[in-house]
Amino acid sequence: MDRGVLMASLGPRPAGGMQSAMAGGESYTDAEVMLRVKAGDQSAFDFLVQKYRRPLVSFMYRMARNTAAAEDLAQEVFLRVYRSRQTYEASAKFTTWLYRIATNLAVNHARDTRKERPEVMVSLDEPDEETGTTMDVADHTITAEEGLVRRERLAAIRGKVEALPERQKLAVIMHKYQQMEYKQIAEVLKLSESATKSLLFRAYETLREQLKEFV
Repeated sequence: MDRGVLMASLGPRPAGGMQSAMAGGESYTDAEVMLRVKAGDQSAFDFLVQKYRRPLVSFMYRMARNTAAAEDLAQEVFLRVYRSRQTYEASAKFTTWLYRIATNLAVNHARDTRKERPEVMVSLDEPDEETGTTMDVADHTITAEEGLVRRERLAAIRGKVEALPERQKLAVIMHKYQQMEYKQIAEVLKLSESATKSLLFRAYETLREQLKEFV
């Protein structure tokens, strides 16, 4: 039943509900939208799924290094959000609650699949970490050699991030790729803000040292 609700949310949305309210100039925080989900508003859940699906798939891919697993894990996050709707309390930022669920799932998946061989292929559809643009194979603005060097550099960065200790890896992914602030990362990881900054400092120092040849 819950999975059917989720699949409906991933498809085209009918007019009305949250979309009409937002288009009509009404403004809601994510927490307020989730409270509408709690009250039984299916369109509010659809809105949250559409808003956060891509960021969650991206987060899960960087944790799992597997496209199919990332999609499945992101769907499981939304299923847990939906199943927890009756107990939801807007005491914390919605995205903090959302990424706590995502982080727990990602960590458990990583532990369960640790012995499996990770994907190492660099996807052409993934954004360049520096420019935020995709490496289009038809783009002739860079030479083949430059393209190869860039791919090697991106693969090296991903590999070193993947090899970081678990909490450092999570913090770097949330900070660098999900654009989350120190305070929110701290809340997700249940650390103090100063501890989070120290965690990220150590992670980035490790990456700088290990990636000197690419700097």
